[in-house]
Amino acid sequence: MIFRHVPFTLALVFGATPTMILATELSEQEWGIAALWRTSSISFDTQGADTSVSTFIPTLYFQNDYVFIDGLTAGAHLYNSDDDIWQLNAIGRLRFVDIPKDEQNQNGGDSADFGLQLQYQMDQNWVAQAELLSDKGHRYHGNLRLLGEYELGALELKPNVTLRYKDADFNSQYYGQYNGVSESIGAGLDYSVGVEAKYHVYSNLYLLGETNLRMLDNNAYHASVIDQRFEGEVFVGFGFFNDKTKTKSRSQGISSKGPKPYVRVAHGWATPSNMNEIFSFNREKDPYNNQLTSVFYGHPLTDELFGLPLDIYLSPGIAHHWDSEVQSASTEFVTLLKAYYTFTWPVDFRLGVGNGVSYIDSVTYIEQTEMDEKEKRSNKFMNYIDISLDVSLASLTKSNRLENWWLGYSLHHRSSIFETASQYGRIKGGSNYNTVYLQYHF
Repeated sequence: MIFRHVPFTLALVFGATPTMILATELSEQEWGIAALWRTSSISFDTQGADTSVSTFIPTLYFQNDYVFIDGLTAGAHLYNSDDDIWQLNAIGRLRFVDIPKDEQNQNGGDSADFGLQLQYQMDQNWVAQAELLSDKGHRYHGNLRLLGEYELGALELKPNVTLRYKDADFNSQYYGQYNGVSESIGAGLDYSVGVEAKYHVYSNLYLLGETNLRMLDNNAYHASVIDQRFEGEVFVGFGFFNDKTKTKSRSQGISSKGPKPYVRVAHGWATPSNMNEIFSFNREKDPYNNQLTSVFYGHPLTDELFGLPLDIYLSPGIAHHWDSEVQSASTEFVTLLKAYYTFTWPVDFRLGVGNGVSYIDSVTYIEQTEMDEKEKRSNKFMNYIDISLDVSLASLTKSNRLENWWLGYSLHHRSSIFETASQYGRIKGGSNYNTVYLQYHF
């Protein structure tokens, strides 16, 4: 059963301030989670080193009338015309900086761009987009793009054509600097074509693929550090999405027995132990007693996956890392998809597993010390894992007044996926916090 009840959504877009958005009508929930492997060519003159680079990318997908997460792009709908032909969005997008793997950590990994997107629905299959984006250094680029969408049975194809304008600062930063060379180059227009494919295998399982080819402008191509005119990339992977074979009923609301939205408040303590040590009860205490307090909202998406009784939520949240003698206070923003499985033994328990992304405005002591030991550059943007076990207070106390309350333990885990992810800075390690929480469903 797919749920369409939207009481409110807590929007979180690549570290932006969460905002409570009230919904006034029912909306079909669109969701997904995927694992992708990206391989791309390197346009720089690597002097005999690697000419391609690969990275692992966990991605999330969500869509309603107010916010969206679409793999590498996330945003908020600022305006929709009454006929849905025109749309204005605020967006953030991950952009890859393709250099040899061994150089990515010291160069700071990939980039996140933010800006505005204007979209026009040309016909049933094609949309036109105009975007103006900037990186954190106020280097600008703009995109004019045509996007198609065709459904051929189990196969969905999305071709695209993009014209990109880069100002001189952008071109100089990303195509004029490499291996100690820094060259100022002019602005330019480059072109790209590509196609994205999504194949429905069975139930919630899909295979994913994408390929894009870009031709660089003359200013970028003639920079002294550039060796190749064309940049190519290929994505392959799999994901779990809404089962497209199931009929979506517009009159169907949330079942009284289905998952309900929740608010979770947690408090936790840092540990230098890794995940294996924590779950083998061999954890070590942080000598400086660093702590965090977090609040998460759970937005229900579905109550099944492959026919199994799993309650799945989109769960954005915010965590405050308290100051201590070794660190100042910092704020962490998180968005993840989380699944819960309920079992009785002899009272009602739930096992929860979630994966998503985390951005922190100042790297904590527990992370920074590990990076210093490994002589690695820390990264504010990382993968996030949440593993939890909680108990129903109503089942435990036999009190109906506590029907919607759960008490539990959760591991708050930031990591970088064993140096496989360029977007997380090619780091091995991260941070762990053991937390206790109280969760209320309403």
